Amino acid sequence: MESLLIWGLALIALSLVILGLELFVPSGGVLGITAAVMAIAGVVCLFKVDTKWGAIGGLFVLVMGPAALFVGLKIWPTTPMGRRVIGTPTDEELHARRESEDAEKRSTAAMIGQEGTVLTDLRPVGTVEIDGKRYDALSELMVVPRGARVLVTAFDGVQVRVRQVG
Repeated sequence: MESLLIWGLALIALSLVILGLELFVPSGGVLGITAAVMAIAGVVCLFKVDTKWGAIGGLFVLVMGPAALFVGLKIWPTTPMGRRVIGTPTDEELHARRESEDAEKRSTAAMIGQEGTVLTDLRPVGTVEIDGKRYDALSELMVVPRGARVLVTAFDGVQVRVRQVG
């Protein structure tokens, strides 16, 4: 009978280890199902030893199974597989994104004060060309005819605000 006790405890412990392994190895749930079957087999072994052992083992599985799953779900987004599935950016990606945003802000600030040409009438929205690039533009004061020269007064990354020169 003592060998069933050892088998029961070992199966329950191994099921928790395999459930933890499910977080790091993409198995499509196979490891999770294997862990559940092993836990049930461990509880059955413990019930064959004694009802008290079975009840304790069953209670342990009922409490520790969901607790391990909860802790695993909290940890999973920080694992490489979790980041890949969820799409959480790495530190390098965050750093590159910040640098890109900073460069965009600098180019936005540099654009203010430049002059361009109106490609379509601004009534008050239209298209302008500045340094060979086309931008959607919003006239601040009035209708600006096609071909007129305009000065950039603001730029929010999507739309250029302009004022007619002269």
